[in-house]
Amino acid sequence: MLRTLLARLRRAHARPTIDDAVWREVVGALPFLTRRSAAELDKLRALAADFLGRKHFSTAHDLPLTEAMCVSVAAQACLPILNLPSALYRGWTGIVLYPGEFLIRKTVQDEAGVVHDIAQEASGEAWEGGPVVLSWQDVQASDVLAYNVVIHEFVHKIDMEGGEADGVPPMLRRVHGELTPEAWCDVFDPAYEAFCHDVSNVPDAHWEAFASSSLLDPYATEHESEFFAVCAEAFFVAPEAFRDAYPALYALFSRYFLQDPAVSAGTGDATPDTTASTPANDP
Repeated sequence: MLRTLLARLRRAHARPTIDDAVWREVVGALPFLTRRSAAELDKLRALAADFLGRKHFSTAHDLPLTEAMCVSVAAQACLPILNLPSALYRGWTGIVLYPGEFLIRKTVQDEAGVVHDIAQEASGEAWEGGPVVLSWQDVQASDVLAYNVVIHEFVHKIDMEGGEADGVPPMLRRVHGELTPEAWCDVFDPAYEAFCHDVSNVPDAHWEAFASSSLLDPYATEHESEFFAVCAEAFFVAPEAFRDAYPALYALFSRYFLQDPAVSAGTGDATPDTTASTPANDP
């Protein structure tokens, strides 16, 4: 009996593994991953495997759940924490996949102060202390420049680790050194205000063309937290374009995430030297 119990405990604590063929399939379907170095992909695979062992996947509306679906979400979710503590995703376990967009209900207050309950379609939603909900159709949308619903929602989760999502992610002294919340805001806030100004001054006649060509989704003007998440999409998915369009923001995000994906895309070797001292678990 004791031998059986010990065997069960060893299985329960064994690190999950990702099948080679499934991993190749997932990476091959995500162009921003195929440009990463072999060392980065090996590290990402290990993080994704650990992530799969800690999180619980479920689906809605009879959407079949496959191993490849789970691995795809895990790989994309772990990219932002490639060189950060995995504990930034602590305190919750659920990931729910819908076939397509789903309805979320929100309470909003209009300019007159009247509160309204509204329902709107969403491709993703991250709940503070709760699950991440994703549209599987949008998870697969890799043909849109600087768009990634998984990265967007999981960056919200990182933002929430420091409290309510406000666009200022938690700064970890032993990881980020002199990058303080104040130093972050010195760069981030003016960039947010400038983007909001630019969007608000687009003439109605040019709005459709602007919205379809803008590197950053105009939705980023909704709140600082949305600007952070939208910029993170561009940083990881279209790094060269983001670096060229917003060099100060790119440098800021590179300091925070300890990654230089534009260099990785160009040379296949971008992991900063600072990762050698990065802790692996609790922030």
